[in-house]
Amino acid sequence: MVEGTHNSIEDPRNKNVQIFINDELFARNEAKISVFDSGYLVGDGVWEGIRLHEGVLVFLDQHFDRLWEAAAVVGIKLPFSKKELESKIWKTLSANNMHDHVHARVMVTRGVKKTPSQDPRFTISGPNLVIIAEHKKASVETKNKGISLFTSTFRRGHPDYLDPRLNCHSKLHEVQALMQAIEAGADEALMLDIHGFVSTCNATNFFIVRGKEIWTSTGQYCMNGITRGNVIRVCEENNMVVHQKNFSMYDVYGANEAFVTGTFGGLTPVNTIDGKTIGSLGSHPVTEKLSELYEQLIHSEIQNGK
Repeated sequence: MVEGTHNSIEDPRNKNVQIFINDELFARNEAKISVFDSGYLVGDGVWEGIRLHEGVLVFLDQHFDRLWEAAAVVGIKLPFSKKELESKIWKTLSANNMHDHVHARVMVTRGVKKTPSQDPRFTISGPNLVIIAEHKKASVETKNKGISLFTSTFRRGHPDYLDPRLNCHSKLHEVQALMQAIEAGADEALMLDIHGFVSTCNATNFFIVRGKEIWTSTGQYCMNGITRGNVIRVCEENNMVVHQKNFSMYDVYGANEAFVTGTFGGLTPVNTIDGKTIGSLGSHPVTEKLSELYEQLIHSEIQNGK
């Protein structure tokens, strides 16, 4: 059984979902894209994962802002407006009769190339847009149980060759980090930055609790997480001391609590890192309080979106 923050409850409805590809809907087993697509050939694309709760796409503006920024960074000209993309997402959700506990993956690649090459000048089509919406509810068991991490030797890299904040299709070094963690018997990988400070996990953002303070990385070498930003916001709005700063594994091993954040799983407690128990095993009072406050923020988004 797969463990980790992306562990979801099996839902048989996903076998028959309709997949959106460039304004057409296809049955799941018939959804295909060209082998000459830039995303397949060289990982040339950007994406977002968006949650549907009670008929509302939560934090949609934040996700769209990040998608448009990422597209601009890599030079993909999006052939639709934010309003038009929202309409395409709703077309997909409506076709699948989806209302709650849904995860929508929006992927944009540079387009189809006339020959296998990284050169964008060989692109012969406009950007390809794929939307995969699935009935996905995070496993309560995983959230209650918590996860284990392993500190990978693969680092989050320099921003001058692939900025770690970019939500792009090129995820090979994160995959390598995760494989290393799995081989070490852990659920997910913790990654350091180029200076040896704690950065992020392979697919989620990382926080620790030390005393009455909550620490996370500076943000320079980690994913530009929507949930990460909202957790920081929740801390500030509730007079909880939060710092974005450099810290090392010394600080992590001696922390009272640790947790990770992500769009799908929200906040998930971390029990062990590199085999070392963090704080008191099974006790995560600050994480639980923050998780409640984050759920309240989602509820507020739902009420404002209706």
